[in-house]
Amino acid sequence: MNRESLEKILAEVHANQMSPEAALSKLENLPYEDLSFARIDHHRSLRGSLPEAIFCENKTPDQVLAIVNSIRQSGTTVLGTRLSEEVFTSIREKLPKEAKYDKVSRTLVLKENQEKDLVGNISILCAGTSDIPVAEEAAITAETFNNKVERIYDVGVAGIHRLFDQLEKIKESKVIIVIAGMDGALPSVVGGLVAQPVIAVPTSIGYGAALNGLAPLLTMLNSCAPGVAVVNIDNGFGAACMAHKINALSNA
Repeated sequence: MNRESLEKILAEVHANQMSPEAALSKLENLPYEDLSFARIDHHRSLRGSLPEAIFCENKTPDQVLAIVNSIRQSGTTVLGTRLSEEVFTSIREKLPKEAKYDKVSRTLVLKENQEKDLVGNISILCAGTSDIPVAEEAAITAETFNNKVERIYDVGVAGIHRLFDQLEKIKESKVIIVIAGMDGALPSVVGGLVAQPVIAVPTSIGYGAALNGLAPLLTMLNSCAPGVAVVNIDNGFGAACMAHKINALSNA
């Protein structure tokens, strides 16, 4: 897509010779921005409901900063995941004052369109306090995309009465994210109690036989409760993206 063809599309829309929907279809595959070490897809949100996010792990501070600036200049909300506190500290002075870093979830958010109303809601449950970093990655991701989030933490099956105490609140959700390590049983329990879709997230929390999250992953994949889907180990971001899309459909 070059300048001339883009101007032609805009002129045709202005003259009512092309519908906005047809123009959007032509624009949704516009080129990316080449930073040499990364190719930033500024038009990802045109093709779907989510903008480009930054997976910061193993990126240098300069690379993270360059990608943040590129996304910000396009007018899109910035969301960085797996950003270490050390890297954030090294780039903090070069970021806008409104940038928010959460050291528990290791997320960086620089949000545009602050006045948008939240829609929802998404309940995020985690089995134990040790699972909170993954739960917070999911919660902050969902909130960044303008979803209303209800946090319900430390309700694992070892004290299942703690879950039952929150059940009425959980049932008010449109979609539920359930995060657990160790035996990974919580999503199946929740899935058997609610009508809403459940997104299960195994975490790498647990003793040796938990195998860094493989054991809860297999438990969740073998869930006997209907309506439970599973994302990868420690992938709070992925769970939140799926929950956001389900939530958006229910609010369409």
